[in-house]
Amino acid sequence: MTAPLPLFPTPTEEVVYPAPIKAVEAGSPAERAGVRPGDQLLRVNGKAVTDILAYRHLLTQGTAVLEISRPKSLPFFANRQDHHTVKPDDEAQTFTFSVEWEDPGLEFEEVLFDGIKKCANKCDFCYVHQMPRGFRKSLYIMDDDFRLSFLYGSFVTLTNLTEQDINRIQEENLSPLYVSVHTANQELRQDMMKWWKLKVKDPQAVNIRGMIERLENIDFYTQIVLLPGRNDGDYLDETLEYLTSRPNVLSAAAVPIGLTDHRKNLAEVHAFNREQAQDVLRRLNIWREKLYAERGTRFVFPSDEFYLLAGEPLPSEEDYEGFPMLENGVGMIRDFLGSDGLGRDSLPPLPAALPSPMRVILGTGLLFAQTLDQAVEPLRAIEGLSLEVRALENQTFGKVTTVAGLLTGRCFRHGIQVAEADLLLVPPTTLRYGTELMIDNTSLTELGEFLQMPVRPGGSTLAELARIILEGIQSSGPQFGMSAHAVKESQGQSNL
Repeated sequence: MTAPLPLFPTPTEEVVYPAPIKAVEAGSPAERAGVRPGDQLLRVNGKAVTDILAYRHLLTQGTAVLEISRPKSLPFFANRQDHHTVKPDDEAQTFTFSVEWEDPGLEFEEVLFDGIKKCANKCDFCYVHQMPRGFRKSLYIMDDDFRLSFLYGSFVTLTNLTEQDINRIQEENLSPLYVSVHTANQELRQDMMKWWKLKVKDPQAVNIRGMIERLENIDFYTQIVLLPGRNDGDYLDETLEYLTSRPNVLSAAAVPIGLTDHRKNLAEVHAFNREQAQDVLRRLNIWREKLYAERGTRFVFPSDEFYLLAGEPLPSEEDYEGFPMLENGVGMIRDFLGSDGLGRDSLPPLPAALPSPMRVILGTGLLFAQTLDQAVEPLRAIEGLSLEVRALENQTFGKVTTVAGLLTGRCFRHGIQVAEADLLLVPPTTLRYGTELMIDNTSLTELGEFLQMPVRPGGSTLAELARIILEGIQSSGPQFGMSAHAVKESQGQSNL
């Protein structure tokens, strides 16, 4: 659903974005006041409400008067001087009810009532710019919304913040936030991110050091997307030297640039090779050992992809310190394998044989295939179970895209023959949050009908994967970091 668009209010008018109500809790103040699903929240205490966070913040002030509309599709304008309500639709009905230190009992269709805040940058490494055509519109949204960062852990650059946004973050204590730093060298950051001057609301917002220091009471989880020859090497050391000097920066994730074969009219960039990945890990390990000795935390966490590219073993489970960056691809493989590094310490009891023979294919990306193949070796001892790990080339994004989470229905249709197995398991990270749909809108049902075999999502751990194979337990799996994308889906079906 698309947020209502303002109808060119005058300087003395305030735009109100009606928030559609999805459900009303039974016995709640809202139900007693006659509120029903389909109604819309207009204001709280006479103030326009832009999102669920502002709504919750207003409720914490004690007495709250909620203004409700039924039904209404256009925004109201409230005159700031006399609070006179103008109805663009004569059939619209409005009423109010009050609560005092009590939850009204409303559930909304969306968490953002005024739409998603868009990105002000044109990064050389932006994945949206590398997307092939023909996908659902929400995948092309260049979002950069601090509210989604607080709610769901999506990374933002802060370059599009206004003075009002900065004040609100501090006033409402929207902490922690997840911030894409990339480099602490301001000149290099501008060269890499190329923010549009017309889209930057506050010139101070593009200064990453200034923003981190101004928001000193807000905790930050940061990420550094590394480009070989750009912000790695000594620049990486400079960035970590700065980030580790700031007490409100809790950690940093280092991830390699993601590329596709669809980089038309974009700056020339390259993927990391083995030697470059090894250099990144060497530098990061120096920092990790130093910081752990001094502070008891390793602070910076390389993504799994760096270890696979470098051909180096993954850190121990303890080294991930509770997996704070799991949703950013940091530690997902270790989490899958378990503490012993093989996943076998948590495997369920395995039968000696199956009642009847079964051929199972585990489809995955090129990067993870070898690791997965070694991990499932104990299952191959089960008589009657034929288990194959199929490394699939990405037919949609190109050969350079090797991660499992970006496999599409097309990849499976191209890499799996019709009726060649009794069961196909796909990585759960290929599925859109809360659905059985892949990134290209192929459903597991459709894929199964095409391949003439059952298709299910695999497990997030080796133990869960084994149970799915042996017991037929279906898992929706963890679509890490997808909650913000789910918001983009609901906000952008009509316009993105």
